[in-house]
Amino acid sequence: MANYYTDHPSLAFHLTHPLMKRIVELKERDFADAKEYDYAPVDYEDTIENYNRLLEITGDVCANIIEPNSESVDLEGPHLENGRMIYASKTFENLDATRKAGLWGLSMPRRYGGLNVPNVTFSMASELIAAADAGFQNVWSLQSCIDTLYEFGSEEQRQKYIPRICAGETMSMDLTEPDAGSDLQRVMLKATYSEEEGCWLLNGVKRFITNGDSDIHLVLARSEEGTKDGRGLSMFIYDKRQGGVNVRHIEHKLGIHGSPTCELTYKNAKAELCGSRKLGLIKYVMALMNGARLGIAAQSVGVEQEAYNEGLKYARERAQFGKKIIEFPAVYDMLARMKAKLDAGRSLLYQTARYVDIYKCLEDIQRERQLTAEERAEMKKYARLADAFTPLAKGMNSEYANQNAYDAISIHGGSGFIMEYKSQRLYRDARIFSIYEGTTQLQVVAAIRYITNGTMLSIIKDMAEATVSDELAALKTRVDKLIAIYEDALAYVKELNNQEAHDYLARRLYDMTAEIVMSLLILDDATRAKAEGNEELAAEFSKSANVYVRMAEEDVVGKAAYVKAFNAADLKSFRAAEPAAEA
Repeated sequence: MANYYTDHPSLAFHLTHPLMKRIVELKERDFADAKEYDYAPVDYEDTIENYNRLLEITGDVCANIIEPNSESVDLEGPHLENGRMIYASKTFENLDATRKAGLWGLSMPRRYGGLNVPNVTFSMASELIAAADAGFQNVWSLQSCIDTLYEFGSEEQRQKYIPRICAGETMSMDLTEPDAGSDLQRVMLKATYSEEEGCWLLNGVKRFITNGDSDIHLVLARSEEGTKDGRGLSMFIYDKRQGGVNVRHIEHKLGIHGSPTCELTYKNAKAELCGSRKLGLIKYVMALMNGARLGIAAQSVGVEQEAYNEGLKYARERAQFGKKIIEFPAVYDMLARMKAKLDAGRSLLYQTARYVDIYKCLEDIQRERQLTAEERAEMKKYARLADAFTPLAKGMNSEYANQNAYDAISIHGGSGFIMEYKSQRLYRDARIFSIYEGTTQLQVVAAIRYITNGTMLSIIKDMAEATVSDELAALKTRVDKLIAIYEDALAYVKELNNQEAHDYLARRLYDMTAEIVMSLLILDDATRAKAEGNEELAAEFSKSANVYVRMAEEDVVGKAAYVKAFNAADLKSFRAAEPAAEA
């Protein structure tokens, strides 16, 4: 029987990374839960085995329920009835299956009914579900909003809401509005405290809300009268049981049809303040968005995998001119690049997730006791790494998902354009990944300060100190040359001392940074797999490293040449149109 987890051994490989021991140590805290919960692990090996069992269950549900339902969900989609969103019928089956399998509240502590798994494991489950149906992954993965409530809500709120999510209730984050898309400082949904009701009342409209008719919402609203910027915004918890919110419209989208995107009207909707006033955008939304961006990275890797699977399968079966098309260089080149992007992108995803896990675990421990000086330094180190890597993981993987889905259609030829083939759905689903939760351009904005201030160059040089297996030494030498080229291009941009030029060239620096990082990561994966005695996986990663490093050479050398030939005086000629003159 098919299983989306065990069918891809490279996933389990990422649970053997050396940082996992530190993550488990911090997450399980001397395995104290084993005294109270019979399902809690007793040591490191038991913990990893628990993660594997959980992911095997997830892989089984994905292969045998969610994926078989995906076409029906795509065709039916959600619909609107009397101000309520109704899921596609097969989505209800998916929800029921994931609830029965215990796949809700995964990241939450056991005392609230969760499984206490780290971001790495949650991201793997998320990747698997996305491969089966990217639209349903949105519905399921929004349970991670509970992490923000856990971090910033009161203990009373935790006791009230977290067990419900662990039991399978759904969540949404209600941020954007008709006049506030990426610019969330313009949010105007009004929050007014009612002495009579003893709670906050929310009034206004939210738009483009994923899973907008969920059970529990985290809502960004303006609590400070007379303000117009982010300092007047707070975060609120809205419980659907309270009423006061209706669905006015469900968007008809290009893809991810199983994921309802709603326009909501709030009319005196009762809500609770989450955390402190005025920190809604400044602190809480940033935490929400970072989690969501990691979720989109996982979603993207899932679709990268599925697009590669579809392309590979078709290329092996389809014959033209007397032989299978997989034998044609134009086709096997495309497949090799798809696989290299998948393996490198996956490695970036899980490296980022590991960084997030370490600093988040230490933050959680800090709520209970004072950290040692060493722990504070460790938390600061991994928080910085997570902040620097998250926009790379989201931006690059969302672009790779689009590219792999595009190439899967190309491999299918005319058949790929036919609705009966899955590749067209993957292509439609993938298009949103580089748009929502911050476009790729916004990921560049988030990452660029770590690039221009030299942080990423320092990280890259540290990564480059790692040894590689003998057969990869020549590839490593080529990457070292790319680092020198990159450093030279970065210095040139700094010397321009022109902010507009910096902004214009930022995307090229971002791409170069990410491609060098992923080259080093995939070399490390191949080396580590060989050291662990996994010859088959080592050979697979080595092939991807060989392809990916050559791709990086194409891109880094070309973009460095563009940067070095750039003259800030020419910026005017690059503008599509001059801004209109002021009256």
